[in-house]
Amino acid sequence: MELDFSVVTGFIAAHRDWTILLIFLVSFAESFAFISLLVPGTTILAACGALIPGGTLSVWALLAGAIPGAVLGDGVSYWLGRRYGPALYRRWPLSRHPEMIERGERFLARYGMASIAVGRFFGPVRAVIPLVAGMARMDRRAFWIANVLSSFVWAPAVMLPGVVLAWLAESTGIEPWWVLAAVGVAAAAAFGWMAVRRATA
Repeated sequence: MELDFSVVTGFIAAHRDWTILLIFLVSFAESFAFISLLVPGTTILAACGALIPGGTLSVWALLAGAIPGAVLGDGVSYWLGRRYGPALYRRWPLSRHPEMIERGERFLARYGMASIAVGRFFGPVRAVIPLVAGMARMDRRAFWIANVLSSFVWAPAVMLPGVVLAWLAESTGIEPWWVLAAVGVAAAAAFGWMAVRRATA
């Protein structure tokens, strides 16, 4: 059972003095291999981004929690991979998702060091890539450079959709869900158009 992101977001908004710590925990959970499957961290962070334009939450507080959380979550996963190796695959919840481990291994084999940065933006597999990198004995310096630099990109990027959605809703006076639906339809039309162009090229 996944955590209800709306409850978490509401709690964060109601306890703004604890924003940095709470967002750090969410970001860490999103990046840590053994928790990421249970916590919809990306959704929570995007929803928190929607609270920035109205001044409910501070962008600097969100980033101050999200960036270190992402760095540490990946870092701990990497360390566990180096320390305990493939034996971790038999541990819950990874034991219930062998296909995700396989995808992480293929991703690492294809992109190498860049997989640490690129993998942050690729669904559930992002959380297992640092673990797999540790098991593959990726060079520590290469891992930490990719880990830290990508965290500075990932944190604001994952909050940006929420910021844009809230800004559009405020600017147009339209309910956020209608704005989201319009954006979704436009995105689907754009992807459909590109698919048709590729098929007929």
